[in-house]
Amino acid sequence: MLATADALGRLLDAARQVDGHERIDTLDAAHRVLAADVISPLDVPPMHTSSMDGYAVRAADLAQAADGAPVTLDVSQRIPAGQAAEPLAVGTAARIFTGATVPPGADAIVMQEMVQATSTGATFTQAPTAGEWITRQGADIERGSVILRAGTRLTPQALGLAASVGCAQLDVVRPVRVAIFFTGDELRMPGEPLEPGAIYNSNRFTLRALLGRLGCEVTDFGIVADRLDATRETLRHAAAAHDLILTCGGVSVGEEDHVKPAVEAEGHISMWQIAMKPGKPLAFGAVRREGAAAARGGEAFFIGLPGNPVSSFCTFLLFVRPFLLRLAGVTEVAPRVYSMRADFSQKKGDRRNEFLRARVNEAGGLDLFPNQSSAVLTSTVWGDGLIDNPPDHAIRAGESVRFIPFSELMR
Repeated sequence: MLATADALGRLLDAARQVDGHERIDTLDAAHRVLAADVISPLDVPPMHTSSMDGYAVRAADLAQAADGAPVTLDVSQRIPAGQAAEPLAVGTAARIFTGATVPPGADAIVMQEMVQATSTGATFTQAPTAGEWITRQGADIERGSVILRAGTRLTPQALGLAASVGCAQLDVVRPVRVAIFFTGDELRMPGEPLEPGAIYNSNRFTLRALLGRLGCEVTDFGIVADRLDATRETLRHAAAAHDLILTCGGVSVGEEDHVKPAVEAEGHISMWQIAMKPGKPLAFGAVRREGAAAARGGEAFFIGLPGNPVSSFCTFLLFVRPFLLRLAGVTEVAPRVYSMRADFSQKKGDRRNEFLRARVNEAGGLDLFPNQSSAVLTSTVWGDGLIDNPPDHAIRAGESVRFIPFSELMR
C-alpha cells in the first residue's frame, strides 16, 4: 500500500494548472486564484497621516515644554480626514484627526488628551519627539512592490489589500471545471421512497458542497446506473468539457463495480491502495477527449473515491482538495497542522495511517469520537478536525498529536 504522502505526491506531480484566465471585478473575486502578481501603483498611505486625534506641531516649537514650562500655540487650521492641509506656519499648531494628512512642516502629533484647548489656541505641557504618532507615507505599502503573488487564493482580507491600492479589477485563473457522478443502483435521493436495501445518497450533498467551497464549476451527472455502457457514456460526456471527473463508489473489482473497466476503456487508470484509515481505495487516471473537445487537451483527469461516506469525505479533503487547488494554480496547498494534547487513550494503533475524528474540548485538548467507523457520518459533524496518527501508534492521554482542523481542510 502507498503511504499517504507518496499518494499525494503522485497526484500533485501530475496536476497542471488549467489554461485560461479572466479579468473580473475585485468585489466578485473572493476565493478565486490570482493569475498575475498584483503590483501597487501607489504608496499606502499615499501621504503622511495622523494616527491620533490631536494637534500637528513642529517639535522644535515645544522644546520649552520639556522642562515643564507650558507652551501655548495658536491653532492655525483644522484638518479632518480627506481634506487637504496647508503648510504649518512656524509657532502654530493644527487641529488634526485620525487618518488626516499631516501638514507640510509638522513633524509630530500630540494626542488631544495631552493638550489644553483654549478658544484660539492650545497649551502643551510636554514636548513630543519628532515623528511621534505620524504614519509615514508608504509605511504599509511602497509603490511598485508586489502585494499579492500569482497563485494566491483571494481571501476577504486579500481583496481589501488589493482595493487599498486602487485595484478595481483582478486577473484570475478561470474556475476548475469538475464533473461528478455517483454509481450504485441502491442509491436514492432524499424525498424518494426508501425500498429495502436502498440508501440515501449522502455523498452527493457532501461532495457538491465541498466543490462549491473551492470555487469549482460543477456539472452533476447524478446517479448513473450500474451498467458498463451507461458508465462509459457518462465518462465521455464528462470528459468533453471538464478538467476533472470525480466519482464516488464503484471503483472496486466486484461484478457490479463498473467504473474501473469503464475508465480503462475510455482512458487509463491506476488503482491505489493507500495505507490510510478510513479511505484505503483511491483511483486516479484520465479519460480521453474526442472530436472537437480534444482541442482543449487530450484528456480529462479522473479521480474515483470510495463509497463509504466518511471515507469519501476524508479522501476528498486530503487528496482531491489539494489536487484541485493545484489545478487552479494555487502554490501553497498543504493545510496547517497543529500539535495538540490528546485527552484520551487509544491502546492499539492500526497498521495504516489513521485519520481520527476529534474535537477541541474546553480544556484545550482533544476528545475522540467513540465510533471511528467509515460509515458513521455523525463523527464528521461532531468533530472539529482529523488527528493524523502514524501507523502502529497507540495514543496515550496527555501526549501531543498532529491535528488538522476542518477549517484548514475546507478553505
